[in-house]
Amino acid sequence: PVGAVGILHAGLIPLLVFKLKTESDGIQELILDTLSNCLRVEASEALATGAITVLKEKLTHSSVAIRSKAAWVLLEIGTHPEGKSVVCEEVIPVLVSLLEDTDPEVQASATGALMFATVKPQGRFSALRAEAIPPLLKLAAEETSKARLSAIKTLTMLAELPEGRKTLLEHTDTFQQCLNDPCEAVKRAAKIAISVIKWKP
Repeated sequence: PVGAVGILHAGLIPLLVFKLKTESDGIQELILDTLSNCLRVEASEALATGAITVLKEKLTHSSVAIRSKAAWVLLEIGTHPEGKSVVCEEVIPVLVSLLEDTDPEVQASATGALMFATVKPQGRFSALRAEAIPPLLKLAAEETSKARLSAIKTLTMLAELPEGRKTLLEHTDTFQQCLNDPCEAVKRAAKIAISVIKWKP
């Protein structure tokens, strides 16, 4: 954490974002790791330097590690209020496409980033428009999926929209199965999901 603060104080974030466009894959991975640690502390400088646009490009990179790490950096940005808005506006459709990535790490990072982005109402609308529900249900149903918990939590937020609830009412069996998961957090999340989906105004 002290190192991350040092990098922020030294004003190195714009330079790191710029270097993402030009460096070799191995160096890009290191930069993404560094940005991830720094953005946990503070995201405004990265947002001001157009980091979202660069990261969005990296989400479709041929390297699994770069796709996964870019999604993880977006997750860190999405933990900040000002970051959520930008992620909502620009990145949600790409994150939704990564839910079906061949690599489980990429799926997990993308689902986590999506979970933070859908905390805001506009994020939920964007995710519904991008048809996030089918791939999220698939991840929630996979017992071995690293993304299972984030998928359930994201679906719970989408169920807060009438359109989302209507779709998910047909899939409560997926959440019922999650109630048998060995992980307590998954069980708890599934229970909350079911109550939100079945809620009647």
